[in-house]
Amino acid sequence: MFAASDLSNSTKAELYRELAAQCRALIDDETDPIANMANCAALIFNSVPRLNWAGFYLLKGGELVLGPFQGRPACVRIAIGHGVCGTAAESHSTLRVADVTKFPGHIACDSASRSEIVVPLLTDDSHLIGVLDVDSSELDRFDAEDEAGLSALAKIIARKV
Repeated sequence: MFAASDLSNSTKAELYRELAAQCRALIDDETDPIANMANCAALIFNSVPRLNWAGFYLLKGGELVLGPFQGRPACVRIAIGHGVCGTAAESHSTLRVADVTKFPGHIACDSASRSEIVVPLLTDDSHLIGVLDVDSSELDRFDAEDEAGLSALAKIIARKV
């Protein structure tokens, strides 16, 4: 059985290195993409401090559709190019938003969310699979270390989706 390590006293770099190792341990031998995303969403939500939502949107039929997540109920469908998730998906690049109320066209799925980071899930040949979406109720919660750590996790997860 998998047991997560206590990461409460870790630096951010240590936290994300350990989360990457734990993520690999959770999904390496599992072939079901839903199970893998569910476990990774739970791992991120319960290990990264000060989050109120962590999960996935998957590209289906030309739009993003809600996948496994942890947090309050969320928007089910997001058009490509709309909101933070849709914009990150369209550009195939990570978006880190310090104050979501200042992001043009922000979609408020959870009114408690104040900052957000969205990392595209891409195949090895750069095709979009979906996005990893992580929210916080704190303004300016995410920094370059979070971006690097979550980007590394997104690469691990994308190989198993």
